Amino acid sequence: MNPHATLPGPSPRTRGIVLAGLAVLALASAVVVVRRPLMMSAPICMAGRWHGCFDTFNGVVLMTLVALPLSGLMVWALARHRRTGGAASAWRTSLAEVGMVHGTVPFLWMTMMPGAGPGSAPRRVSLVPLRDLVTMGTGGIVGNLLVLAALGFFAPMRFRALSSVPRVLALGAGCSVLVEIAQYVLWLDRVSSVDDVLVNTAGAVLAALASRRWWRTTPEVPADRPRPAPVPAGRSVSEPHTPAIRPPA
Repeated sequence: MNPHATLPGPSPRTRGIVLAGLAVLALASAVVVVRRPLMMSAPICMAGRWHGCFDTFNGVVLMTLVALPLSGLMVWALARHRRTGGAASAWRTSLAEVGMVHGTVPFLWMTMMPGAGPGSAPRRVSLVPLRDLVTMGTGGIVGNLLVLAALGFFAPMRFRALSSVPRVLALGAGCSVLVEIAQYVLWLDRVSSVDDVLVNTAGAVLAALASRRWWRTTPEVPADRPRPAPVPAGRSVSEPHTPAIRPPA
């Protein structure tokens, strides 16, 4: 027995199962915490009414959870299509594409909901950094951190060009600035604040750091394409292979 030998690490499939289990537990915990407001919106959403469902935070969260099985089916269908075509990392790419959409669109929808006096209340802009953090409260800060978290988590997994922290930071800041400008232009009776941009960008960067080990950093090679054979040690790549000449018998 070698006392210095290291035990083999868990297989990728085992890690995937563990991560999926943790995600299910986190989702179940979130549902338990917010089950009462969600159930209040359930009858209105199930009746197909727009007001009271899609124009409320509880209704949007409820429909996001209801759409989870459909998103899972989309991931499976895309991954199967890519595997049939011989693409590498089919599951990771499919999960990243669906995750970006499913995890970002509901939060953007919430940020674009109008306030009490859209079109009549004066437009409000706050350009002093860190001034609005005090009035946001814990719930507001957590909500702003989650607005672009899915984009920051999945974008580097899908796009190789975004596989760096500065690029994710620029992506999050750019998207957040566009949201604040849209709130101001559409006159939604919401405050266009620089603190929202800072917190949204911070959420995207933190989520990107959490997914760093799965970033797409190398060009993907189709699974059915033969890989180049390794070059023996001591021989140059450009050096032609000359078979040995045997002396005549």
